[in-house]
Amino acid sequence: MRPFIFTGLLLVYAILLGPLEGLAQVGRYQQGFHREGNIFHFITTGAAVQLEFCTPSMFRVRVSRSSAFAPPEPWMVVQYQWEQVPVQAAETPQQFELRTAALRVLVKKAPFSLDVYTTDGRLLSAESGADGNGAFLAGDTAGCRKALQPDEHCFGFGERMDALDRRGRKLRLNVGRGQGRPHIIGAYNILEANYSPVPFFMSTRGYGIFLHTASASEWDMGHTHADRYTFSAAPGNGELDYYFIYGPRFAGILEQYTALTGRPPLMPLFAMGLHVGTYSGGTWGHEQHTSVSYVLALARRFRQLGIPVDILFLDSTWRLFGKQGGKGATTFEWRETFHNPRAMMDSLYALHYNMVGLHIRPRLDNGRHHHLLDSAAALGYTYPEADNPGEFVNFFDTAAVNWWWNHAAMKVAGIGARFFKTDEGSAFGHPANESSKTGPTDSVALQLHNVFPIAYAKAAYEKFAAHNGMRGMNHTREGYAGIQRYPFIFAGDWPSEWQYFGPVVQAGLNIGLSGVGYWAHCMGGFEHPADPELYIRWCQFGMFSPVAMVFGMDHPGYKEPWNYGKEALDIFKQYALLRYRLLPYLYSHAYEMYTTGKPLMRALVLDYQDDVNTYNITDQYLLGSSIMVCPVTQKGAATRIVYLPEGRWVDYWTGKSYAGKQYLNVLAPLDKMPLFIRAGSIIPTQPPLQYVGQRTVDTLTLEIYPGDSARCRIYEDDGKSLEYRQGVFALTEISSRTMQGNIIIQMGKPEGRYRSPVKSYRLRLHLPAPPAAVSGSSPVRWEYDATENVLLVSGLRAGSRLTVTKGAEG
Repeated sequence: MRPFIFTGLLLVYAILLGPLEGLAQVGRYQQGFHREGNIFHFITTGAAVQLEFCTPSMFRVRVSRSSAFAPPEPWMVVQYQWEQVPVQAAETPQQFELRTAALRVLVKKAPFSLDVYTTDGRLLSAESGADGNGAFLAGDTAGCRKALQPDEHCFGFGERMDALDRRGRKLRLNVGRGQGRPHIIGAYNILEANYSPVPFFMSTRGYGIFLHTASASEWDMGHTHADRYTFSAAPGNGELDYYFIYGPRFAGILEQYTALTGRPPLMPLFAMGLHVGTYSGGTWGHEQHTSVSYVLALARRFRQLGIPVDILFLDSTWRLFGKQGGKGATTFEWRETFHNPRAMMDSLYALHYNMVGLHIRPRLDNGRHHHLLDSAAALGYTYPEADNPGEFVNFFDTAAVNWWWNHAAMKVAGIGARFFKTDEGSAFGHPANESSKTGPTDSVALQLHNVFPIAYAKAAYEKFAAHNGMRGMNHTREGYAGIQRYPFIFAGDWPSEWQYFGPVVQAGLNIGLSGVGYWAHCMGGFEHPADPELYIRWCQFGMFSPVAMVFGMDHPGYKEPWNYGKEALDIFKQYALLRYRLLPYLYSHAYEMYTTGKPLMRALVLDYQDDVNTYNITDQYLLGSSIMVCPVTQKGAATRIVYLPEGRWVDYWTGKSYAGKQYLNVLAPLDKMPLFIRAGSIIPTQPPLQYVGQRTVDTLTLEIYPGDSARCRIYEDDGKSLEYRQGVFALTEISSRTMQGNIIIQMGKPEGRYRSPVKSYRLRLHLPAPPAAVSGSSPVRWEYDATENVLLVSGLRAGSRLTVTKGAEG
């Protein structure tokens, strides 16, 4: 009955005191307006307010019950110091006006509220003019209400699986997953999937909001009131803290957001290849079947079948389950079925696997030979719980991280493990997936719950980078704002059922719109056996994902491609080889992501935010700037409908060209996932390899799809070291333009401090008819393949120029 009594009391208060939403507003401006550096100060009748300009197009809003504001935190935001921003300030009896080169911010005095315009007068965001809008501090909740414009749509919020456009929806952001039983309505409830929430969104009006909080947050995006949205955090500790970011394009918003929270680093080049996970022959309940021999046989089979792969990781059953935490904790001791794991590691590296990793959990446990939990607890390196010293390594404590690395992680890093899969970071202050434990539940721990996965991943990423003497790589399931720095997440443990395939695609689109560019999923699904058709379709999508990973829990299939029949094996290999051919393209876009924050996997709305047709397309995306990927997510489908945005698009399989701004029903036989190339694209490719580093790639093939103009920048470096951060890399620009019946292609020279191994280029120019003439700055060899409608030109050198005169039908 309590909820009804509470609701009744609220109704009485609302009647007596006016609209409920106005109760918690920060009041009206009272005094104290002044400027300190980039910060403008205001005192209202209910709060102290700071408005800090970070750049001409981004500002931070902080509202506190007192004049004390929280100190900087290192987990979400990495940039707190900003250059001086020129701001013109003016005051009238009704408002303050703050103007930069990009924005005009009107600070209304009564009630205190913010309206934001572009300098040419276009309204971006409004709080004034509606009762209840503006910042509020209500009890232990801090939040804000703003107007939602009639034409406004909102995207982001992290790895959400239920929708793309959030207008009209409510959501709660708190790391974890559904808790109900059975799993089909709990852990597998896509509405509650929250493995990596991000309190950030972008509006089609041209701005973004990042709520800077580690607490759980609530977002009502026009659900309760169609003309306004509300965001709030609890516990709010008496302070609201958010950033307003003006683009106006989504790419510009992401660039600024990732400057604030950190950019994805470059992973090793080989991390763009195939990742294979294994339970070593024995998943839970079958641990007795695990063995070194299974792992080595698996690794050899990929090589024997000619399926390229670079990374192998052993999931949880490699380790001995401990005395206290069982499978939910880590002893760092090998299961007794693993005889001589050091020799296993040596053999895997002899097979040219570039990295071998291990699955861990953040809880420590005592094993047969080592009592890591007791040792860490005695030293104060575990996070304390209500009635015991705790089991979680305190990854917020540098001394605890150093101890964990030296005395726990090094037991496996010292024999060859080169990265961890840092799993179940969500269990800190939250019910665990693999036990009945919750962990620390004090008020501080609850506010650290969302950033614990970041601290956990950071520790492993940075320690392995130093130990390996190369770029770090960490593989994790949970994340929050800032997780993109450490550097990739996967979509979680979704069953091998058709009903989850489409939502996993959506998860990848949403996480990319939230600043996380490296993302993977378990091809074919994780739990349960997959039917061969689902396996094939999911693997096609997986090979065109930012990170390609195949891994499953089902015994005895484990999502290994030869367990799904010859057709599945052949198609798996076909797409794996295609991915490896695309490595120069993918790596060049990874560099773009490192410099701009623009993700590899791009929801169509990211590049076409003014096209309302893209707002709810959840099963198509751009991989990089040129390749549109259209997974087939319906069982038995022989066709699928695709939407082609503005421009011209070329069917990758047939070469047929189509005008944009239309829907097509295209053939989708089982071996062909629909792919379209944006006209005006240059895609660098290489000969397929079995692993990165198999041989030096000294010839690249450029797939050129002519348009009015095309341009690509090929990025190269040593693929492993951190020297790229000091500018040791090369960029080669290739351009094409069409004018007066001629296609003119210019091969730039590598620029930069890295010496490119590429000596020549081969061109594949996609033309509907033979050219009338081909000429170059030096003699060229060419032929026209009429079966593929491709002009082949070989032997081109950097710095050369080619002119192709179109034929009568071209």
